[in-house]
Amino acid sequence: MSDTKGIRRRVAKQPEPVPAVENVPLDDSGKTEKPIGGQVYEKPSEFDLGDILIQHRAHVTGLIYTALSLWTRFHRIGHSNKVVWDEAHFGKFGSHYLKREFYFDVHPPLGKMIVGFVGLLAGYDGSYEFKSGEEYPENVPFVAMRMMLALFGVGMVPLAWYTGIELGLSEWACHLFALMVLLDLGWLCISRFILLDSMLLFFTVLTVFCLTKFNNQQSRPFSFGWWTWLSMTGISIGCATSVKMIGLFVTSLVGLYTIEDLWNKFGDVQMPVRTQIKHWVARVYCLIVIPIIVFMASFKLHFLVLNESGPGDSQMSSLFQANLQGSELATYPIEVAFGSRITLKAMGFGGGLLHSHAHVYPEGSGQQQITCYHHKDNNNEFTILPRWDEPPIDESQPIRYLTHGDIIRLNHDMTTRNLHSHSVPAPITKLHHEVSCYGNSTIGDMHDYWVVEVLDDYILGGQAKVPRVRTLTTRLRFRHEVLGCYLFADNTNLPQWGWKQIEVSCMPDSDAKDIRTHWNVEGHWNQRLPPGDKSNFKTSFLRDFVALNVAMMNSNNALIPDPDKQDILASKPLDWPFLHLGLRMCGWGDDDVKYYLLGNPIVWWGGGISLIASFVTLVAYLMRMQRQYFVMGDVEWNHFLYVSKIAGFGWALHYIPFMVMGRVTYVHHYLPTLYFAVLMFVHMLDHFIFSSPRFNATARAITFGIVASAVIATFWWFKGIAFGIDGPIREHWGLSWRNTWNIYNQ
Repeated sequence: MSDTKGIRRRVAKQPEPVPAVENVPLDDSGKTEKPIGGQVYEKPSEFDLGDILIQHRAHVTGLIYTALSLWTRFHRIGHSNKVVWDEAHFGKFGSHYLKREFYFDVHPPLGKMIVGFVGLLAGYDGSYEFKSGEEYPENVPFVAMRMMLALFGVGMVPLAWYTGIELGLSEWACHLFALMVLLDLGWLCISRFILLDSMLLFFTVLTVFCLTKFNNQQSRPFSFGWWTWLSMTGISIGCATSVKMIGLFVTSLVGLYTIEDLWNKFGDVQMPVRTQIKHWVARVYCLIVIPIIVFMASFKLHFLVLNESGPGDSQMSSLFQANLQGSELATYPIEVAFGSRITLKAMGFGGGLLHSHAHVYPEGSGQQQITCYHHKDNNNEFTILPRWDEPPIDESQPIRYLTHGDIIRLNHDMTTRNLHSHSVPAPITKLHHEVSCYGNSTIGDMHDYWVVEVLDDYILGGQAKVPRVRTLTTRLRFRHEVLGCYLFADNTNLPQWGWKQIEVSCMPDSDAKDIRTHWNVEGHWNQRLPPGDKSNFKTSFLRDFVALNVAMMNSNNALIPDPDKQDILASKPLDWPFLHLGLRMCGWGDDDVKYYLLGNPIVWWGGGISLIASFVTLVAYLMRMQRQYFVMGDVEWNHFLYVSKIAGFGWALHYIPFMVMGRVTYVHHYLPTLYFAVLMFVHMLDHFIFSSPRFNATARAITFGIVASAVIATFWWFKGIAFGIDGPIREHWGLSWRNTWNIYNQ
């Protein structure tokens, strides 16, 4: 043991204890309300408005910030009567809900369902196409829709105020936190349009608030308030993830907090094992089961509402499409025969329809391309024909049905060429054989032969129970008779010469369980066969849920930067913390109302600097403590670490994933991350100034005044980029503080 004599200690002076007061106001969970400013007021003996306002000043302040937030979010919200930026996407998706047409998008459905719901409340009929830059017609209540969605942005501000209180920040820090959330131009601008971002931000902020509320209930485990805020945290992360998948980032923050919390409880040897198990069960149910239920419920509602055929059908399984109203798939003949004209659906993750077109491979065989394509057109259609050495189809003869082990040719209807493979490497997957279209209806060779292998049928069962190949429900493989390889479709995209469509190849030595070699007949036309019946085609929610989520992830991963094109709107993660550039949200002509997605420089730069300062501070404290020079008491140190971990890990978990993503990124992707940077900024000011015994009340007020004034001044200076800039942009001088901001460039 080292000698502890002479250890240098510098502990912050503890404040004088506050006398206990019997009548302390309670919050809705039964917990004693945290007083602001260290004062507790007795309940007045008779009605006194002044005393009531003082006693509940936290809520009064919250209402004031809410009112200010309403003004900033609603002011001139309908000034531009044109479709702005991604309103072209999300407004259109809302229209699909009102028309109940199935569509496909890379994001989960909750936010877009809310867009459709606010359109319904506003009296919108879903008939508008939301073309980018086009003026809204009179029958589209776009202002009402924008205002209802802006309420999510409004809610961020009071939530920030109350989160600061729950985190134990000083009153000055809570005010500054709410003020910065109120006056950041990025959050303001993104909240004023028909977009998903305001909903994502709201549920992210709500999750942090609920987590801090739950943390303050830890001294009363399994109480009503404890269960309430733990459940609310689970509901919030479920909602955040159901709007956009990056809601998983705040879910990770809750997960890390929970792991640390349970680990600490595991180290409490005085806690009974029964209580330990109850804590684990509570976390699993509230933070895993509830979010999953919320996430899956949003998809269930999505499927229930969108029950009619629409533009997104082809992304889903054939069985799912057959159950949509207005879909032709359920009317196709059930059993497939020689002479049938068909389309083949790849059953692998994100698979499309077997496709060919009159373009050739620029390398390899130089023959006609074969791809997978998600959109339905005539180039997806093939006819099942017998071998070259067999008699052609005679319609006067009995129908010959397709069965397991049959050898067929697949003739492409539009070009009359035959599905073909040979010992030429595939264009991308070089270890596979190339698949092409070759010859015509009268010219071909043995390399056009494919052996049909039936795996099973969703309705009938295993292969032995499938006497004939059936439309939609039978899973097939196609083995090349000469090479022995299998028709294969992965998620590998061809270059621009292949129109970015999915590569199709022939895979040697394939496992029968490899879903990338599985196909089913989707489209089926044969005048000699009777039409099908929808009652023959059943699907399941879980299968459709998994299929849609896999398709969403694959499509999202495919959103990679195109090296052949310059995207002037795109940016990189390193551009975000210090506002390297913004984003033009609309046309930049003299007659356009112009919006530029750019944050408040003081807010963003302050947040970026504070992250560096917090890291340096933490390292310095740890080094000094290692040298047994203690700079604060245990309570103050634990609080410093608690807030630092919420802000620091929250920022890192939202930011670092974008550093490793291959997909294209934009500045609005930083907006959820910014919340944690701002929290770190006010935490650092609170730690070093607002709650430091080194500074008196006057110094703290002056510091707050300087920072708040800078935030307000920059907001007022740049307010036009969020409220809308009229006329020629050159007439509005002083907006380009950095040369990289393309505000004045044409």
